Amino acid sequence: MKIAVICGGLSNERDVSLSSGIGIAGALRGQGHQVALVDLFLGWTEPFAAVEDVFSAEDRASDFAVGENAPDLEAVRAMRPGQGLVGPNVLEICQAADIAFLALHGEEGENGKLQAYFDINGVRYTGSGYLGSAIAMNKSISKTLLWEAGVPVADSVTIRKGDKTAKMPSFPCVVKPCSGGSSVGTTIVKSPEEYDAALALAFRYEPSVLAESFIAGRELTVGVLDGKAMPVTEIIPKSGFYDYKNKYQPGMTDDPCPAPITPEQTAAIQALAERVYRVLRLEAYGRVDFIMGRDGVFYCLEANTLPGMTPTSLIPRMGRAMGMDYGTLCQALVDASLKKYQ
Repeated sequence: MKIAVICGGLSNERDVSLSSGIGIAGALRGQGHQVALVDLFLGWTEPFAAVEDVFSAEDRASDFAVGENAPDLEAVRAMRPGQGLVGPNVLEICQAADIAFLALHGEEGENGKLQAYFDINGVRYTGSGYLGSAIAMNKSISKTLLWEAGVPVADSVTIRKGDKTAKMPSFPCVVKPCSGGSSVGTTIVKSPEEYDAALALAFRYEPSVLAESFIAGRELTVGVLDGKAMPVTEIIPKSGFYDYKNKYQPGMTDDPCPAPITPEQTAAIQALAERVYRVLRLEAYGRVDFIMGRDGVFYCLEANTLPGMTPTSLIPRMGRAMGMDYGTLCQALVDASLKKYQ
């Protein structure tokens, strides 16, 4: 097949996306596919006689290491004149492909807008459709739907920028952008004195912020592939919490997979992950994050519609526990996504 791997973009998770995209492109070539690796924002500016030529063009990308901090997006914007999220020739390349593999992370790639754009323009793509993507990306909306479906979630309040009447949460709490990812702009707040600074940080990234009760316990995550739960993984940062640095710097986190929990707990959290997947209208694959509280309850934190595929990411870790190497996993994600179009 001809596959366009779309990465980069203008999300705060741009660097994570580049790392995922480079790895995915190489893996899919190893599976025998013709692959074009394209930055969503910068596009494809090298000349070509026919759009099909880009799938056999020499790949100049190398391994990309994610830094300790989120990227400077203003510097990225300065690299391309003009407006809009989608760069030159991106749509044409995706239309010429059999499927676009969305190696995108964060709001610009996961909030449903790009998925709707591709739907309108006849592009097939990996992962969830526009509706599931939009629902899952907005933590306030997704938490409401999960609560109504009987899925345990932390108590929370949504604060909009400039709202002086918003109720202050109880402490400790977690303050984070409502539609962010990779823990960018997230703070664990232990006292009222720390609250305003945490809000100011989160509001730097978007105008809606979620403050939810801090639940002490073990962090667990479950991938869902084609509607079926993958092995449970525990996330154990060696210091602090599972923030941007601990997510993407090698050696910062232990992630035993399968997680050291009982068979009964494994079955319960996997069933809950599959339920979250259905409630939020996800498709093809995703990853659901939980805290197992000290009361033994699995509280859902969020669902990720395009989870990371970097060397330190969790879905590849789960794939290995299932006996799938990285290339086999990438092929499985493509196969599951193509079922949407049958």
